[in-house]
Amino acid sequence: MLRSFVFLFVLVLSLPALSSYEILKRANKLVVSSNKSNQFRAYNDYKNLYIRALMKDDKKLLKSSLSGIVKSGTKLHIDISQYKKEYLALKKVQQKRKRTFHKPQKKPQVKSSNQFKSITWKNGNLVLRFSKKLRKNSLNYFSKYDVKKKRYQYIFDIHASLRYAKTLRRNKIDKIKIFQQNLHTMRLLIENKKSLKINFKKTSTTIIITIKTKVVKKRKVKVVSQSSIAPQRLDRNKIIVVDAGHGGKDPGAIGYRKYREKVVVLSIARDLASILKKRGFKVYMTRSKDHFVKLRNRTKYANRKHADIFISIHANAVSPRNALKAEGLETYFLSKSRSSRAKRVAAKENKVDLSEMDYYGKESFLSTLNSHNIVAANKLAIDLQRGALASLNKRYKHVKDAGVREGPFWVLVGAQMPAVLVEVGFITNPTEAKRLVSTKYQKQLATGLANGVERYFINN
Repeated sequence: MLRSFVFLFVLVLSLPALSSYEILKRANKLVVSSNKSNQFRAYNDYKNLYIRALMKDDKKLLKSSLSGIVKSGTKLHIDISQYKKEYLALKKVQQKRKRTFHKPQKKPQVKSSNQFKSITWKNGNLVLRFSKKLRKNSLNYFSKYDVKKKRYQYIFDIHASLRYAKTLRRNKIDKIKIFQQNLHTMRLLIENKKSLKINFKKTSTTIIITIKTKVVKKRKVKVVSQSSIAPQRLDRNKIIVVDAGHGGKDPGAIGYRKYREKVVVLSIARDLASILKKRGFKVYMTRSKDHFVKLRNRTKYANRKHADIFISIHANAVSPRNALKAEGLETYFLSKSRSSRAKRVAAKENKVDLSEMDYYGKESFLSTLNSHNIVAANKLAIDLQRGALASLNKRYKHVKDAGVREGPFWVLVGAQMPAVLVEVGFITNPTEAKRLVSTKYQKQLATGLANGVERYFINN
């Protein structure tokens, strides 16, 4: 704890000569962005302000920074439980000291440097006009299928603002609506019972969208759930290594009804690799059968294949007396973290191959940590966690989000690319164990992880 504080203290002293107000203003703008890189920058700004507030004993700044840490950390699925407790305690104390009532603050006005001007039909195309030139990364387009509404949805998120929401009508299209999604993003939603062919091009101050109804031959069309439809992307020239934990002489955790971790994670890893291959990615597996692979050789294999990302699949476990309480899906990325939870999970995954622990040693372990890869792995972990939960929650109730966490996992050490470890659930929990051995659940989970991979490459 003391080392962490000293590190953050030095980091604060090395910050550019910006006032606390300027840093807070910047963080408040970044945190409302839909871009995770901006959210991550906001999170770091709030943590730096938190240290500055402690040094200056500035209660007002302390409250603002804690509020920001909780808000940004929640968006990024980072464990901010301690900060949240401190924030609630501080808020409670300040509320007791208040003797007068203040008028409620007005809701923040929507602000953006670019204003939406109009939306019209021209030569059969939908034309959106804006007051200023559209920047390179100001448009994000993706499509999905809403199972509940039984509608195909085509979504354009644009960095701009508009004054009023508007709904348009068009033959053979069920719904076209434009509205403000958040403070800095407006959304165009095109929704239809039948699939559409959407093409668009962006000029200086306009977006021109062509909408065509696809001609489908008379045959039975299989309806695919939203979780299995990923945003369209042309660039699939990525290499992914999927690692099924344990194997062979190492069964991993033995859970409810003696289910073995090595069997469950291999099935999920195979499904994930199969889905990613179908989507056009180049995928390798550290093991595709029930055999033992040393921890060191797993990331060595990924390095030889020049992988862009490394995903290790595992299942969590606790003692029988805690089996009913411990549940949830969580994703770890490699760091120097020494939290009690990270230590416990890492110890379980690290214990089999003690020779590898001797091989790396403390100094070797620390030397392999690359700050660039840590940030990228954090983003990958967030996307995988969100993708898996979104997919599972469509068909299963009470799937717990245990969050994105940091941990010293030896299977990730030495990776020359962003590397994460996914704990797919607790094999010792009766409910989760029954699901984890289910073929349908495994495929639904793998689909969600594949969607997370897609989202990571789109955003990075």
